[in-house]
Amino acid sequence: MKIRKITSLTALVSFVLEVITSVILYIVPQGRVAYWADWHLWGLNKSQWGAMHINLGVLFLLAVSFHIYYNWKPITAYLKNKARQLKIFTREFNVALILSILFISGTYFEIPPLSWIIELGETIKDSGAQKYGEPPYGHAELSSLKTFTSRMGLDLAQSTERLAQAGIKFESHKQTIQEIANLNNLPAQQVYVTMKPIKQDTQTTGLPDEPKPGLGRITLSDLCREYQINLSGVLKVLEDKKIKASADMKIKEIAEQNELSPIELYEIIKNAADSVPMPLKTGT
Repeated sequence: MKIRKITSLTALVSFVLEVITSVILYIVPQGRVAYWADWHLWGLNKSQWGAMHINLGVLFLLAVSFHIYYNWKPITAYLKNKARQLKIFTREFNVALILSILFISGTYFEIPPLSWIIELGETIKDSGAQKYGEPPYGHAELSSLKTFTSRMGLDLAQSTERLAQAGIKFESHKQTIQEIANLNNLPAQQVYVTMKPIKQDTQTTGLPDEPKPGLGRITLSDLCREYQINLSGVLKVLEDKKIKASADMKIKEIAEQNELSPIELYEIIKNAADSVPMPLKTGT
């Protein structure tokens, strides 16, 4: 066996597999949704696909490193000018460097068409959230049964009774929602649905209990307009809470500037909607 051939073929195979895992991670629902709904593809969950992507990337880098070692002379030939002198910044190298810089800066500053690639991925992920449903809060599946019911305003005794009636096994209220789900071969989402009473769907504000997918990409004014919430009142509440925001800012931008997650900000806005009634309409 020739090491040079093995190196080149390993680089090729790992590259192809790395592309496949990249595409899968590009379209997989957001982590909070994937873990909540127990998302799987070809028998693997999001964490397993991510781990495989990382290790295949390591294999690819090792193979490429050996490939460069075994092909060092041809590579250095690309970096020589017509006088056969070694010159790193050749025209070809400069073009490759400029292309790399354009992709990096275009991604950082969200310049089309590179920003379109990211937006397309987010749209695909959001469609997954519409299909599988959003968790009530980040990593809700890691909360113990007792903590989860407390945060969701559910009665612990009634919730455990509903689980028992549905044949869902659990050992104690100290178990996490994910542990209960794994014990019964169910997604964490189904455990929540089972113990959630019908009356829980009743809303006291215009905002639903769970935000719709794509929350981070809509502006605060659009959110308030859609659910008929007093925008100026919400802005006043955010200001009182030392949260910097403006009507034309996206929820994601407000959250990032104030070191909050979009879900946390949504909860603050939802609570604010209870205390700021819509202004009275004058004239007809």
